[in-house]
Amino acid sequence: MEQFDRQEYFSNRELSWLLFNERVLEEARDKDNPLLERVKFLSITASNLDEFFMVRVASLIDMVNVGYDKPDPSGMKPEQQLAAISTAAHHMIAQQYTTYNRMLKKLLDEKNIHILDVDELAQKQLDFIDHYFNREVYPVLTPMAVDSSRPFPLILNKSINIAAFIHKKNSQIQHREFVTVQVPNVLPRVVKLPDQEGHTSFILLENIIRRHLHQLFVGFDVIESACYRVIRDMDLEVDEEDTEDLLKEIEKQLRLRERGNVIHLDVEAGISDRLIAKLFDRLSVSQENVYRVNGPIDLTFLSKLVGKIEAPGDMVYSANRPFIQYELLEHSIFDAMRAGDIFLHHPYESFDPVIELIRQASRDPQVLAIKMTLYRVSGHSPIIRYLEKAAENGKQVTVLVELKARFDEENNINWAQKLEKTGCHVIYGLVGLKTHCKMALVVRREENGIKRYMHFGTGNYNDITAHFYTDMGLLTCNEQMGIDASNVFNMLSGYSEPPYFHKLVMAPLWLRDTLMDLIDNEIKNAQDGKPAFIRAKMNALSDEGMIKAMYRASAAGVKIQLIIRGICCLRTGIPGVSENIDVHSIVGRYLEHSRIYMFGNGGDTLVYLASADLMPRNLNRRVELMFPIENAKIKKTIIDLFDLMMRDNIKTRVLGSDNHYEKTDRRGKIPFNVQEYLAKMAAQRTIRREDSLRERRTFIPIKGNEDSQNPDH
Repeated sequence: MEQFDRQEYFSNRELSWLLFNERVLEEARDKDNPLLERVKFLSITASNLDEFFMVRVASLIDMVNVGYDKPDPSGMKPEQQLAAISTAAHHMIAQQYTTYNRMLKKLLDEKNIHILDVDELAQKQLDFIDHYFNREVYPVLTPMAVDSSRPFPLILNKSINIAAFIHKKNSQIQHREFVTVQVPNVLPRVVKLPDQEGHTSFILLENIIRRHLHQLFVGFDVIESACYRVIRDMDLEVDEEDTEDLLKEIEKQLRLRERGNVIHLDVEAGISDRLIAKLFDRLSVSQENVYRVNGPIDLTFLSKLVGKIEAPGDMVYSANRPFIQYELLEHSIFDAMRAGDIFLHHPYESFDPVIELIRQASRDPQVLAIKMTLYRVSGHSPIIRYLEKAAENGKQVTVLVELKARFDEENNINWAQKLEKTGCHVIYGLVGLKTHCKMALVVRREENGIKRYMHFGTGNYNDITAHFYTDMGLLTCNEQMGIDASNVFNMLSGYSEPPYFHKLVMAPLWLRDTLMDLIDNEIKNAQDGKPAFIRAKMNALSDEGMIKAMYRASAAGVKIQLIIRGICCLRTGIPGVSENIDVHSIVGRYLEHSRIYMFGNGGDTLVYLASADLMPRNLNRRVELMFPIENAKIKKTIIDLFDLMMRDNIKTRVLGSDNHYEKTDRRGKIPFNVQEYLAKMAAQRTIRREDSLRERRTFIPIKGNEDSQNPDH
């Protein structure tokens, strides 16, 4: 066995993810966070856990069902992982409801924001929900009896349902009939109630329906009712090798997905054994996958609740004011890019320049072609609009739409069809690989010939998430990067395979080997007494080969600093193995999403940004890009940003040798929240810029009537 192969040197991937969700839950419990932000964090933990069950737990159940029992690097077989996950997940869900019931609900009540049950309503509110039920809800409901002639209905994934026992009125025989009613997802789950001055009250839709169940089963008495929810296996199974039309196949799989196996059942804590036995029988779910919850099922309703609260004031974060590089918006962005590379850091800097690149390209008569990868975009994406406009204006537009972007498949199918209708050439990537890289290429004819303008990023082309995901991007017209970018698109759309790239590093072809070479170089430098370090920021580290390479580097004396938001299968503090490795995790207001890879290189630091985390899927099964930062000023900016992140002592947790994350010890230190600091710096830059613009406008002489009517002149 290789020196660094021992099972105790690795953490299980799924249990590490649960530790990450615990860190998010800590934010819901953190008294220093604004109240409604804490409520949203609790909602996020619930949403995260749902996706974890739908994908990761479902995958492990599939492995057990087909007899796959190969252990992971930590030595855990799928069946052992499921048992450990069940224990940890039951504990986490109990913590979620403790946070809801004992902390947040009470604090909301103190702020006169109430989530009420039926028995807490005033007469005026009861009259309101009775009227609301009869007018809005009753026409939508479909009560479902279950007997020999009416089989158990399909229960939709994540839908809230009400199970009940009823029996015929005045019947001498107390025969219980089982019925179920789906709470309609076409109606808002959170219903605002009429209330007294200064108070804001809400009730959940399922509680309104339960009050009126007797109206759905006329002639019957309702003996018992309880809410329940199922989570199904939602992973797509698409055999691309045998699929001629990927778009049609994914549309078909999306329809089938709603019928995936039930892998998780939520029920209310007070449900009777008799009623839950009916659900067991009909849903074929195992005992360890049943979760009795002490409160409303599916806490993701809390994010909708926050959206219904008017004038939240100091209960939410102050508005983010990103810095806007007006020179990129008000003049030719191509002139600015020719003057030098441009670094963007979202959300502290506006995403507008990325949109502006595509907008100007769509209208510029000198632009010949626009090529772009789209993984996830917003529902009303301005980038899509400008790509359509470019096609209408006669540009050659090629868009790679990744149809297999999990839970965005339907959205991306719609975009693909829309783009095709406007004349864009839409491609779906390489068989067997997801295209996860983020790049845009604009080809322009200029006096000196053809010139390429690129944007490379660490995150998606989504103008909405750019407000709360931390991502980094580079606008450049570097000639060699341009050649590489063209080659990437040629590979994605055809059969071209260039023997090498000049600057870009692409997965799955070369990224793993390049990273290994860079790590080996640091090991050699450490052995030769030269400066040697690795500093990296990513969302997840689970690749066994990469972890072993870092162990080798640490053992050779290379200092390694890692900022990993989520999964980390590497263990710190192992004598002779990982003593030189520090792992920090920042979980705060913004979702840390940027990927940075830096290497000491004997004193001449190499800095790269990338779309890839260090996971097997990124290195082996996805098209990813890592791109170098060669501009000295931008390189220094990124190094300084990494230093600031390592200084954070408020939102950072440090991975200990016991495999647990702890907040940093702030005794004797000045508190420092890197996200709030960067947001504050961005706001100050914006204010200075606006002041400067106002001063310039004050001294611009008015030359004529036309100018005087232009408020922006």
